[in-house]
Amino acid sequence: MTDQTLDPQIHIRQLGENARTAARQLLQATTEQKNTALTEAAKALREATPRLLEANARDVEGVRGKKPDSFIDRLMLDEDRVNGMADALDQIAALDDPVGRSLATFDRPNGLKIERVAVPIGVIGMIYESRPNVGADASALCLKSGNAVILRGGSESRNSTREIVACMQAGLKAAGLPEHAVQTVQTTSREAVAELLRAVDYVDLVIPRGGRGLVELVRDQAKVPTLLHLDGNCHTYLHADADIGKSVEVVRNAKLRRTGVCGATESIVVDRAIADIAIPRILDAMPDCEFRGDAASVAIDDRIKPASEEDFDTEFLDSIASVKVTDGLDEAIGFVAEHSSGHTDAIMTEDDEAASAFLTAIDSAVVMHNASTQFSDGGEFGMGAEIGIATGKMHARGPVGLEQLTSFKYLVKGNGQTRP
Repeated sequence: MTDQTLDPQIHIRQLGENARTAARQLLQATTEQKNTALTEAAKALREATPRLLEANARDVEGVRGKKPDSFIDRLMLDEDRVNGMADALDQIAALDDPVGRSLATFDRPNGLKIERVAVPIGVIGMIYESRPNVGADASALCLKSGNAVILRGGSESRNSTREIVACMQAGLKAAGLPEHAVQTVQTTSREAVAELLRAVDYVDLVIPRGGRGLVELVRDQAKVPTLLHLDGNCHTYLHADADIGKSVEVVRNAKLRRTGVCGATESIVVDRAIADIAIPRILDAMPDCEFRGDAASVAIDDRIKPASEEDFDTEFLDSIASVKVTDGLDEAIGFVAEHSSGHTDAIMTEDDEAASAFLTAIDSAVVMHNASTQFSDGGEFGMGAEIGIATGKMHARGPVGLEQLTSFKYLVKGNGQTRP
């Protein structure tokens, strides 16, 4: 149970000390040990399904009527989602160990042999909101990459998080690894978040995963390094040479498969050359979606409501999409570049030259051609899972998986060389 009597400063310091000790032990963990911990944790999750669903039901009941349906969808677990979490752990166990990879070698004229090798980052602070599966994915990715993790899930998911962490710790214990490699903050006090962001003596990297408010808070208050993404304001652009039938199916999936994920398309950009045909067909295929568009799109189909300027910069995370009509590829690129959050943007076209121009000009973490933006996901990229999507340009970008959770060091081997 969370304990509101805990002193946040003392509590975070204790978690940090435990995590730092565990991280040092993980440096010597074998791949077999890490894989055993993951598969045993997956087994524990499956066995704990009734208990986990009961805990999650308490979480959902606590926010029902207070939060939108999209929030509840992200929070809610069922047997399939629990199995999905467990499967993700098994998939991560099956991936190559990222630690110890040789990244480069150099033989110097003086006989020194220098090798750059991948190593864990150390202690990761993971701050997230409503999705319980984030705790399982983050724990598994950190464990496989040799990092200790301190989880601070949203207060709305505290009961689910507690059960997930217990399963992860059971896996660690079974593998003979320190249980403190996975910990969760045991208080919902906001001051605990502030303390975690200031824990420079213990935490090497903080990764937030949630809405703009959370990410901005971390960006503005953190004294430890951070790996951020603000919004998932993703675009799908239908070029003049798009296959309209294909495009309608892709747009429907990109918007409506799951509206609450950060890779969902929020803005549909349509070339004027095909807008009269494409826009009504998109609306016909998505009758339960609300559309807010510019004057040109409203003139084409009166089911579209006039959009405000803010609508084109909004991550709706709901069955709402903005619509923009543009004159050609260059204007579309300019519009997407202006309004995109840098997460994921896509072009639908059968013209390879137009696709190449879009993929080159759009400076987002993920840029797609003829595919749903909802493929912007670590699991879909073959990473097993992801700890988040990074929209910055330093260290990691796009889905953050095992490789992105390592740093490197240099190993230098000599035979008595001295420097003149």
